[in-house]
Amino acid sequence: MLVGLLGATAAEQGALATARDQVEENRRRTMSPAHPVPRQLPADVSGFTGRAGPLAELDAMLPAPGERRPAAPICVLAGTAGVGKTALAVHWAHRVAERFPDGQLYVDLCGYDTERPISPADALDGLLRGLGVRGQDIPYGQAERTARYRTLLADRRVLVVLDNAHGAEQVRPLLPGGPSCFAVVTSRDDLAGLVAREGARRIDLRTLTPEESVALLRALIGPHLDEAPADAAALAGCCARLPLALRIAAELATTHPDMTPAALLADLRDEQGRLDLLDAGGDPRTAVRSVFSWSYRHLTDGGARAFGLLGLHPGREFDAYALAALAGTDLARARALMEELARGHLVERAGPGRFRMHDLLRAYATERATERATERATERATERAAERAADGPVALTRLLDHYLSTAAAAMDVLFPHERGRPAVPPPRTPAPPVDEPGRALRWLDLERPTLVAAALHAERHGLPRHSADLSRTLWRHFEVGCHHQEAFAVHTCAVRAAEATGEGRAATLANLGTVHWWLGDHRTARECFQRSLAAAREDGDLHAEARALGRLGVVGERLGALPEALAHLRDALAISRRAGDPHGEGVQLVNLGALCRRLGRHDEAEEHQRAAAAVFAGLGDSRLEGYALGNLGALYSMLGRHDEALTALERALANCRTAGDPGGEAAALAAMGLVHLRLERHPEALDHLHRALAISRDTGDRSLETETLNTLGETLCAMDEPDAALVRHRSARALTEETGDRYEHARALEGIARALDGAGAASEAREHWRAALAVYLALGVPEAERVRAHLAE
Repeated sequence: MLVGLLGATAAEQGALATARDQVEENRRRTMSPAHPVPRQLPADVSGFTGRAGPLAELDAMLPAPGERRPAAPICVLAGTAGVGKTALAVHWAHRVAERFPDGQLYVDLCGYDTERPISPADALDGLLRGLGVRGQDIPYGQAERTARYRTLLADRRVLVVLDNAHGAEQVRPLLPGGPSCFAVVTSRDDLAGLVAREGARRIDLRTLTPEESVALLRALIGPHLDEAPADAAALAGCCARLPLALRIAAELATTHPDMTPAALLADLRDEQGRLDLLDAGGDPRTAVRSVFSWSYRHLTDGGARAFGLLGLHPGREFDAYALAALAGTDLARARALMEELARGHLVERAGPGRFRMHDLLRAYATERATERATERATERATERAAERAADGPVALTRLLDHYLSTAAAAMDVLFPHERGRPAVPPPRTPAPPVDEPGRALRWLDLERPTLVAAALHAERHGLPRHSADLSRTLWRHFEVGCHHQEAFAVHTCAVRAAEATGEGRAATLANLGTVHWWLGDHRTARECFQRSLAAAREDGDLHAEARALGRLGVVGERLGALPEALAHLRDALAISRRAGDPHGEGVQLVNLGALCRRLGRHDEAEEHQRAAAAVFAGLGDSRLEGYALGNLGALYSMLGRHDEALTALERALANCRTAGDPGGEAAALAAMGLVHLRLERHPEALDHLHRALAISRDTGDRSLETETLNTLGETLCAMDEPDAALVRHRSARALTEETGDRYEHARALEGIARALDGAGAASEAREHWRAALAVYLALGVPEAERVRAHLAE
């Protein structure tokens, strides 16, 4: 209470307490045995030449040794597509990497992707993972992610490369906050807003000079190019002196050594002339397309087909398994085709076994795949285009089948007892190994952006079944991993898809409702669950009916409709038993036991939780056994059996940690904090509660955040810190006003009353106790008697 003695007001003390909480949470979040050092830069560009001026400008922006600047330098490399912005940024980054011993971060923002540019929140997810943050510890909100990111970068020397940005708003949340870092941004836009507001320095990249262009061709083709300098200069001119086009042309020259520069030049001019009949001349992009077309016509038939098919891929990255699915071929053949495209610079490497495609090439490949191409010069080319046009829809279906079947196999390994996932046929094309939990989780984490893109693409392009089935397959992975943004995107489009086909409506609506429920939007969640229940009953799907009833029960509990919630949960339990679904039975027993504890029916609560723990132990589901044990521990503590409570909660915590479930981990920590409070072990209580609060905020679990804030307030009040307690309870009350959580709202009002009474504001305290009593009486819970006793005093 020293700040009080020094004259701080109650409000100031509360603000200081909140700041102290935040400092403590940040300390806990950032503490680790050793900071990981990210090395995310793509491979340096081979044969890099020229750009002496921009390289010198970049070098000049580096702080001198020992120099401390007020903010991190920001450099914007701006220029047209294909001009070599990424190549310059990556080359310079490799050259100065030793100046940034704490690591180099890289993210491709896909700013000009027509389907789904990377959102700042998604980019922050990847950046935080690169800095060593576990997936379950990444905050949900974009602002919270930015704050965590900048906290981790504070006082570290890290180079951040933000590639292919669309605009300043996509970049701002990703900029480091401290002066020890350096950010390089590439964009086709001039990003004037960053220059004006953040003080970025822009370097405008033009096409290479004639001398630089010939030097690049010489570096890639060889010194014999000097035998015909005029032809070399003309070849560079036909490529519009754009590095992307020059590299593709050079690859053709090296793979066809029998063709002289003059012959290559004539061939390219023929192609240029053909395209000029169809395109307006004078645009550098026309020259680039001519190089693409020229290179494309020199592929093998298999390579040309593979290139066109990759234009159908909805994701930003792909591997040989994806190409095998698109082409309907074996893995060895797919790898050979991918290598052919990589040698021709038509795809680029994005990591071990991973590839991506420049967006200009992707657009060109899409033309080839959808018969919008202008490839009509020969009968052979016409036949090949027609073959690809017919192949496209079938190939896309094969690709979506590949992702769906592999995701289903991974989920079967990770959650073998889960019911309600769609029946997915076995893979028809080669599938990656996901036969044990580590491999399954790695594949899901690696391909999660692609799986989201696939679900959205399927719904938009006439394949709604795949969209709905991906939602029904992946929902538990999204939930346990706290991938709420991805879940919201997939489930939203899946609901539309299911409603269009009439299949999977109950499951997709329940999935969407679960995201709303998790994030505290209980009223919207209830609407989704009600629609899910109606669809399940219409379809005669007992599993979906039990799930919808169970979800209505838990959300009804939060909204204060306790008798209705009890009826829903009992019906859900009965239907799960009738359907012969022991896993569903265990879930409903957990939910029913938790509600009975709140209603003061302690014997029933213990019976249900013990039965649930036995069910999950028998099934081998240690994660949900942990939930049952956690609820059992909370009940034991309420009954004064604190040693038994801590034993059960330690097991619950271990189970949820092993299963990688941060929600269960945080719930166990919060319950342990309450036990320590009842044992008057206040420092231990604060330690557990602060950890639970940090996880609840990181995962976006607003219900648990509210509960934990209230328990923190009660702990601080017990420690004779009423002003600090008041801050926590008022924060909890504010959350309940958004979420509609009636019980925690009453608990917050009671806590505010207790804190006000401790601070000497008896009259105001009495008003809050009366308000709390009214809610408790409406809910019909035993806490009403406790409050009535306070008022009587």
